[in-house]
Amino acid sequence: QVQLVESGGGSVQAGGSLRLSCAASGYTYSNGCMGWFRQAPGKEREGVARISRAGSKYADSVKGRFTISRDNAKNTLYLQMNSLKPEDTAMYYCAANEADFCFGTYPSAYWGQGTQVTVSS
Repeated sequence: QVQLVESGGGSVQAGGSLRLSCAASGYTYSNGCMGWFRQAPGKEREGVARISRAGSKYADSVKGRFTISRDNAKNTLYLQMNSLKPEDTAMYYCAANEADFCFGTYPSAYWGQGTQVTVSS
């Protein structure tokens, strides 16, 4: 069974940086479809970034500021977040599919419990 555990959230001032981590256990796809979502209070969950054997893709709102990457040796997914804005404040979730490719959509089969990111102005 795939389990995902996020960490690295916290509080930061606008313009600052954070790196989120998602430790995956039971996930055997070394370059499989994984991604990050976020959900702010009162808003729908939105895909932020995803990565697979085909490469990475970002939401327009984070393009140029966030970078998704993975360390296969550690079975860990990362989200480097730079130039953070107050509107980036949300609960951030890691997700994964057991597939090599995302097929144009965000993964949704397995989810972590989330890590809170708060950006103050």
